[in-house]
Amino acid sequence: MDELINTFHIDIKMLAAQVVNFAIVVGVLYKFAYKPLLKHMDERSDIIKKGLADAKKAQEQLESAEKAREEKFIEAKKEAKEIIENAQRQAEESKQEIVGEAKKETEKVIEQAKKQIHTKKEEMVKEAKQEIGQLVIQTTEKILSKELDSETRKSITRDALQNI
Repeated sequence: MDELINTFHIDIKMLAAQVVNFAIVVGVLYKFAYKPLLKHMDERSDIIKKGLADAKKAQEQLESAEKAREEKFIEAKKEAKEIIENAQRQAEESKQEIVGEAKKETEKVIEQAKKQIHTKKEEMVKEAKQEIGQLVIQTTEKILSKELDSETRKSITRDALQNI
């Protein structure tokens, strides 16, 4: 070992002083540089972990909100379909009701028209009877006003019957 020290010109006192100096520098660096740097890196690591956890939580909330939105959309579609079906059903019911009322109204109008026709017919028959009666009276007056032979009477009777 002495040879090695002489060959490389190593001074033990100097080496001991350098080891002590190195230990002091390492201690100072450890205390003032490495510890704060390590502390800062731990804090930064915690912040990153918290950020990742928050991001994951936000992603889960986003997915949950997306599912809720989709469920509400599906529910809204169902409600819209029900509303449309109800409206169609009500429209059909209204249509049937209107058609029924129109049929009743048509039947009333037809019935009234039949009554009017029947009334007019009775009036016409009554008028015809009156006219026939007047014709018979006129014919009778003509016959009675003249004295006729049997041949003339037959001829007048035929004429009267043809007029009637």
